[in-house]
Amino acid sequence: MTRIVLLIAGIGCSFGSGAVLAHHSFAAEFDANQPITLSGTVTKMEWINPHAWIHMEVKKPDGTVENWEIETGNPSALIRRGFNKNSLPAGTEITVSGFRAKDGGLRGNGCA
Repeated sequence: MTRIVLLIAGIGCSFGSGAVLAHHSFAAEFDANQPITLSGTVTKMEWINPHAWIHMEVKKPDGTVENWEIETGNPSALIRRGFNKNSLPAGTEITVSGFRAKDGGLRGNGCA
């Protein structure tokens, strides 16, 4: 479990580079004033450009489940960090920190 949390934190670190952020505006989609920390179960990992996406189920305190989408780094950056398509299979329990979508949707930008 600790390995997965650290792996997700490493994914987010790829957003620390200005070069990575240069191709689109974080501020256009996500709100730096709305930090989120989500714990849940991976349902799917999409390896698509320009960013990979983690889909996860997050159980709320009242027992209902929300389906979140978390934007990560691009696939090339993930591979350079030792992450591969088999690193995060469906059913894996993870914790992701990041920032919520400005439109209030169940989307976030994973940043560690």
